[in-house]
This record gives sequence, structure tokens and C-alpha cells, in this order.
Amino acid sequence: MNPKKILIIGPSWLGDMVIAQKLFKAIKETYPAYELHVASPAWTIPLVSRMPEVNKSIPLPFSHGELNFLKRYQLGKALRLENYAQAIVLTNSFKSALIPFFARIPRRTGFLGEMRFGLINDRIPKDSRLYRTVDQFLAFAPKIKNTKPNLSTYLISKPNQAKTLLKNKLKASDKLLGIAPGADYGEAKRWPIEYFAEVANQAIKKGWQVISLGSLNDADLGKTLDQLTRNKVINFIGKTKLEEVIDVISRCESFLSNDSGLMHIAASLGIKQVAIFGSSDPKKTPPLSRHAKIAYLDLSCSPCFKRTCPLQHTNCLKNIKPSEIVTKLI
Repeated sequence: MNPKKILIIGPSWLGDMVIAQKLFKAIKETYPAYELHVASPAWTIPLVSRMPEVNKSIPLPFSHGELNFLKRYQLGKALRLENYAQAIVLTNSFKSALIPFFARIPRRTGFLGEMRFGLINDRIPKDSRLYRTVDQFLAFAPKIKNTKPNLSTYLISKPNQAKTLLKNKLKASDKLLGIAPGADYGEAKRWPIEYFAEVANQAIKKGWQVISLGSLNDADLGKTLDQLTRNKVINFIGKTKLEEVIDVISRCESFLSNDSGLMHIAASLGIKQVAIFGSSDPKKTPPLSRHAKIAYLDLSCSPCFKRTCPLQHTNCLKNIKPSEIVTKLI
């Protein structure tokens, strides 16, 4: 018999996709013979392909917020050939529920929202006690009696590829600190670049090598970091593919970042890390790792979840001093 297949419509944010791996793990723990297919935005596919629980990744050809009813119908129609037993829709939008409906998947599971009656026929009630994103995702997991599944996750890293990328930049004995100063959501989640530079300079003084990582959107931060560290940091910002970033992070002894997608990747790789939270809430999206430490001031104005500081001071970030981070990190 052909194995049963489950289609998951994944989230658009990189960090949320890392968190979703907990759900993938829970499904595989219960139904190891099932095939798990994940449909998600194209930029998340290199990450999904490094998750051992996923049998097939399907890139969604839509830009952020794009409806494109016809294209969703065509994709759903093409997916009918897979004969999925169930679809799990992790996002709450109307458009995200269209593809499973068009694919004629008999059981379409999701939270209610955005006029999805009919599109979602296996409705999961929202529980206000499920504040953490990971707990919301795990609400879709199979119910397991008398046992607690092993939900530890990891991403597949390729050390040899990391060695190739870092050839002539590191010795095998070098301790490597990774830093990721960006956060795509907005500046209210970004610790001052001057503070990142101070931590990097302190690490270099202690004999560490430091590498900076991020997307093309963080290129200006990388240039500023170069200036503040006199080009002593290995600048990989905007110069690597996502799968290469995963390999490089796996080579790091320690990792410093804001609340970002790379923070969650480091957590899934089990790297010692410090995660800095400003406008977001570490109770909602913490790094899911016992090796992670969180820097968060819990000010009266935090968390505001804004992209820019409504009070125009960003004290939730500025008052976290580099000296405090150095002692936790290196």
C-alpha cells in the first residue's frame, strides 16, 4: 500500500518555519510511515529541505500577500495526484486555505479565521492559554495517550560545506562566534550595531574569530560592523545562501542575534547562544534550546510588537549593555 500523505501549508516567516519543525516531529513520532509534504514560500525551501521529517518540500509561487486565485487553483489541482489524506494549514489567512480545498483533500485542518468556513472542515478551537507559537502549532499534533513524544529537533548540517566556505579564513582550532545583527521585522527588534561591534571586538581580543551573517537586507549593518571592527570580522552578510548559513552556524561555538530567523536556526542546531529581545516577547517566540540564554529587560512598554519604537527611544534594546552579553557568550 502507498503510505498516507499529509500536506502542511507552512508559515511565511523563517523563524516560525523552524518552530513548525516541532509539529513535523510530533507527527512523525506518531505516524512514522506517513509522508510529510510541506508547501511554503520559496525562500523557506532551503530550510525545509534540511528537516529530516519532511519527505517533500513544495515552493509556493506567490509574493507576500498575493492572492492570485487562478494560480492557487492550478497548484491545488496539480496536487490532487498526491491523494493526500489530510492538510494542516498553519497560517490563519483565507488564501492559505484555498490550495488544500482545490486539491480536494478530504480532511482540511486549521484554526478558524478570515471567513474560512467550508475551506477548513476540521476546525481546531483556539485556546487562549496557548500563547507560545510552538504550542499553537502543536495543537495540530496527533493526540498521544500515556506517553510524551520526543520533540527535540535538529536541522541537517553539512560540515564539509562549511569548511569549504571558510577555507583560508579559519584554522581548525579557532573558536568561532557567529553574530547576526539583522531582524527583518523592523528596527525595534535590532540591538544597536555599535553594541554588536563591541561584543565582536571583545571576542577578538580573547582570541576568537567572529563571523557576521544575514541577508542582503542587512548589508548596511555589515558595512558598519566592518568599520567598527576594522575589518576584523569575517563578513558573510548577504554573501551566502540560506543553506550555507545553516552550515556556517553549525561550525560556531557561540551565536549572538536578535529575535530573528537565524536565532531559531541556531537554536535548532543546538549552538550556545544569546538572543536579544526588544519589542517582541520571549514568552511567545523563545529560542527552543537548552543552550540558549535570553537578554530581555521586560520594561513597562514591552513587548509592544511594533516595527519601530512608538516612544522613539528603544530603551528596551539600548539598556542591554554589551558587557552583560560578553559574560554570557564567551
